[in-house]
Amino acid sequence: MRSFRKESPLHLMLLPGVIFTIIYAYGPMAGIVMAFQQFEPLSGFWKSDWVGVDNFDYVFHMPDFKQVLWNTVIISLFKIILFLLVPLILALLVNELTKRWFVRIIQSSIFLPFFLSWTVLGGVIIELFSLHGPVNALLTQMGLEPIMFMLNNDWFRGIIIGSDVWKGMGYNMIILLAAITGINMSLYEAAEVDGGGKWKQMLHITLPGIAPILILLGVLSLGNILNAGFEQIFLMYNPTVYQGSDIIDTFVYRLGMFSQQFGPAAAVGVFKSVISLGLVSISYYAAYKYNNYRIF
Repeated sequence: MRSFRKESPLHLMLLPGVIFTIIYAYGPMAGIVMAFQQFEPLSGFWKSDWVGVDNFDYVFHMPDFKQVLWNTVIISLFKIILFLLVPLILALLVNELTKRWFVRIIQSSIFLPFFLSWTVLGGVIIELFSLHGPVNALLTQMGLEPIMFMLNNDWFRGIIIGSDVWKGMGYNMIILLAAITGINMSLYEAAEVDGGGKWKQMLHITLPGIAPILILLGVLSLGNILNAGFEQIFLMYNPTVYQGSDIIDTFVYRLGMFSQQFGPAAAVGVFKSVISLGLVSISYYAAYKYNNYRIF
């Protein structure tokens, strides 16, 4: 009781966050019932007809669903891989710089896009890769034909993946740089005495030293494999690139908001939530088992 009274200010500070989570995270979960109804907004939850799993059967047999699921997995996998590989390369390169003022400039420049919203960056990217944008202007000056980047499925998917990695790579780079600075410097000094150059020091000291962090970031990323980035794609895509960039979240949005098929849209959302729950559970168990990572 004494400890509770002593920590009561901390519990009060936590209260707004708990209330916010209950209202906006757990409250909307009541809408799951729509996945099992022929939901009519005017009838509400109580008077809409119950259809069981018919919505799931309808969605799974839709011709676009397999393509949407494939797009989601492909885009997410590439993002996960590049989110580890690109920051790792950047962290290793920045770690070799000796001018501290230059390091600060590089870190700030790489980290800056992380603070910008997709509303801003999406508009910038659309302008860059538009038919009359700077990228096509450069291609024209080189004697090449302009490319409809934003209307081509192959190019658009690459732009989605590349721009997302560019926006977030600074965050993981900072994490990996912090891990590198935690490596015992005496190991590098011993390697120099033994004749080990920078390349061998990186292979045999730096990479093994940050391997646990890399494994942890990779394992925890697996839980988001069905989250391919709704906001980014929604702000940048168009009907001509649905085949290569339509993901589960945008598919649910169009199914519910445009087609007014609330039941099937909720069914897709429930399907994604169940799969994501399993992946998150597996990833956290693997992080705990192999890296002793705990949430609390």
